[in-house]
Amino acid sequence: MKQFEVIPQKHIEAYVTYCQASGRLCDHDLIYLSVFDNYCHNNWPGSNNITQEMVDQWSAQRQTEKNNSTRSRIYPLIGFLSYLKQRKLTDITLPKIPKYERSTYIPHSFSNNELTRFFGACDSFKIHQHSFRSMNLKATIPVFFRLLYSSGIRTTEARLLKTEDVDLKNGILNIRQSKGYDQHHVVLHETMAIVLRQYDDYIKKLYPERTYFFPKNKEEGRTRYWVWSTFRKIWDSVNDSYATPYELRHHYAIVNINKWVSSGFNFYDKLVYLSKSMGHSSLESTKYYYSLVPALSDIMKDLSESDFNDIIPEVYDEENK
Repeated sequence: MKQFEVIPQKHIEAYVTYCQASGRLCDHDLIYLSVFDNYCHNNWPGSNNITQEMVDQWSAQRQTEKNNSTRSRIYPLIGFLSYLKQRKLTDITLPKIPKYERSTYIPHSFSNNELTRFFGACDSFKIHQHSFRSMNLKATIPVFFRLLYSSGIRTTEARLLKTEDVDLKNGILNIRQSKGYDQHHVVLHETMAIVLRQYDDYIKKLYPERTYFFPKNKEEGRTRYWVWSTFRKIWDSVNDSYATPYELRHHYAIVNINKWVSSGFNFYDKLVYLSKSMGHSSLESTKYYYSLVPALSDIMKDLSESDFNDIIPEVYDEENK
């Protein structure tokens, strides 16, 4: 763990322990708290604790920021300060949170050609040496992004999956590290379950006692930056459009909903199942996807089971790992 300069290290370590015991993710919070700590260290050199002035100046909305950007930047600090205040470790007044602004962003609508090119590039990812790291990368990249595409799980949920949470026999993921506190289960498409079993057989030869299903090494999982940068590098090499790895989750939800439009009364039951599988706390979160793109059923009309199987092959090529 990074050593903090201004925030007492013992408070940071206690907060991490608290988050882990509560089933919360805190790696994102630690990144912002580290940036805040650097800001305080640079502007108040020699300080060894947080002050009200530091919090107020850091939390002030910048001219280049929109409300939601400010909210994202200060939320981790508010969570940490709330933890300290509940334990009477600080008397700092929490900053005011700017009003939430409804996002007008429309996620990228993937075409089958784009996805085929992308997964083809994942499969042909070249390594220049046969080290454990390189062989791990070549094996992980095609499987990791196919899992996002085929299951709709969050990028964080995928990268923090532990080996004990992947039921390879039944093809079920136990999602513990999720947004909020909701633990849920995801049943995999059988073709994806086969791919994961073959991946596991290979990767455990490199890391026999790994902690994470998609390991960086024996003890660590993949980082948020790795997911984003790897996706962007491969995507940009074969496609001209802009897309992000998280949008594979949007794609999964939208495609499923559009396939059910003519299901009549069964539509609601399927929507509830999708909502639970995606770890949504309410149906409104799931319905949001259907409002994203007008006439989406026309955009997705060529989707079929054969397209899915073109992208997720039945057999994992041992020779190309």
